[in-house]
Amino acid sequence: MAAKIKKGDKVVVLSGRDAGKSGEVLEVRPSETRAVVRGVNLVKRHTKQSAQTEGGIISKEAAIHLSNVALADPKDGKPTRVGFKVLADGRKVRFAKRSGDLIDA
Repeated sequence: MAAKIKKGDKVVVLSGRDAGKSGEVLEVRPSETRAVVRGVNLVKRHTKQSAQTEGGIISKEAAIHLSNVALADPKDGKPTRVGFKVLADGRKVRFAKRSGDLIDA
């Protein structure tokens, strides 16, 4: 199955404590059906000091389930479903079902 949400996409969170927030997808984990979104689902981690990082309480993004995020429509930024179509030149592209705009330009 082709991926409906990819790294670099702008998504909107549909449910949970961050509902309504939007951000860029930093990482997609297809095996876990989860994605990491910038600025969403922040958790605090107590880290020990190492040669590279300073110790203390660090805030970082945790993975969120793909069913709780929707792609942001390129036209108005509201959540949309994703469809696929094959163009005349043979390329398979994603499009926003809300507005019909192409996502993969």
